[in-house]
Amino acid sequence: MTASRDLFRMTATALAERLGRREISAFEVIASHLERIRDREPLIRAWAIIDADRALERARELDRGPIVGPLHGLPIAVKDVIDTADFPTERGSPIYRGRHPAADAACVDAARRAGAIVLGKSVTTELAAFKPAATVNPRNFAHTPGGSSSGSAAAVADEMVPLAFGTQTFGSVIRPASYCGVVGYKPSFGTIPTDGVLRLAESLDTVGVFARSVDDAALLAGVAAGRSDLVEIVPRTAPPRIGICRTYEWSAVDDAGRDALERAATELARSGARIRTVELPAPFADLGAACEDIYGFELSRNLADVRRMHAALLSDGFRGSIDAGTRVSHERYARAQRVASACRAAFAGVLAELDVLLTPSTTGEAPLGLDTTGSPIMNRNFTLLHAPAVNVPALSSPRGLPVGLQVVGGLGDDRRALSAAKWIHERLAGPL
Repeated sequence: MTASRDLFRMTATALAERLGRREISAFEVIASHLERIRDREPLIRAWAIIDADRALERARELDRGPIVGPLHGLPIAVKDVIDTADFPTERGSPIYRGRHPAADAACVDAARRAGAIVLGKSVTTELAAFKPAATVNPRNFAHTPGGSSSGSAAAVADEMVPLAFGTQTFGSVIRPASYCGVVGYKPSFGTIPTDGVLRLAESLDTVGVFARSVDDAALLAGVAAGRSDLVEIVPRTAPPRIGICRTYEWSAVDDAGRDALERAATELARSGARIRTVELPAPFADLGAACEDIYGFELSRNLADVRRMHAALLSDGFRGSIDAGTRVSHERYARAQRVASACRAAFAGVLAELDVLLTPSTTGEAPLGLDTTGSPIMNRNFTLLHAPAVNVPALSSPRGLPVGLQVVGGLGDDRRALSAAKWIHERLAGPL
């Protein structure tokens, strides 16, 4: 039997099974993770705030009562742009220092009602954008963990917590998941409610999750979405049909990223998957520019008051992003939305004879240094397509850093995407 102090090493689904059978207590689970945090947090800096006493008291309450739901006794982290009634939500900015929301965000409320215990708030970059925070990459402290969900990805990767909420507007779930070597799941747009989440760009903002297995990610996301059909992945009866998609951004991918995709295609074919190379239709080449215009237009309007009232407390880069957005005309915005709509309609045809696409999660391994969060160029188009995407920790670079691959499904077809991602992850045997 696993010693209580080592419970932090178990997956969420394994913990849930043992908690459900009362083989272990919620108190033991929380205490084990808090001990891990005490040991590692000074090095990783993944947390904005933790309340150990509150978490332990909630664990005692759960141990005294019945099993309340599928997340009973499981510790989670919540990205600090997602509201929590019992923790401040400061959004990675001095502008919101001491901000105490009146209520939990919808996703947090759903998780708590299913028995989850919020240990604290995980670090975010400034207003979920591009200015790096203090968090380091647990795989190599000299490399970025990515952003903006840097704390959530790092906390899961370093076994401080088995599950965490993040958000993605461009690539803020998939990219840090790839860099840190964990599973990241960005559901189809609108699957998890965004009530109580910082709004940057309403056409793009998506709540996602981090975990150490695809089953774990589905568990948290399914609960948060109120989707019982996503909570447990249906096992595949046959290998998936996979389209290898290099995308129009292939020139930005480094040797490690290219090698990971090629090696994965070979290995998956050897395991029985039906592999086909997919070229995206010509209009998809315009998605990147469309995404930038939609983001800028919506950002500049959603944060106009912040820009006007707190300009001195914003970084130069974020202030510049808002200002650039004000220069996107309504005509440009409408044109970008038309491009997005046309490509969403065409995407169903791309996947007509496939289960999923497999494409790089990032341009390669996590960049050296902590002054950048890396490029979201490999993610933003699929975010704009509103498609479900799952990062699977696929392979390692020559320097031993994780290089993830992105499993992309059809809009609303999250069950198929998760099932394929699980199959792929199990056969590629990622770095965890």
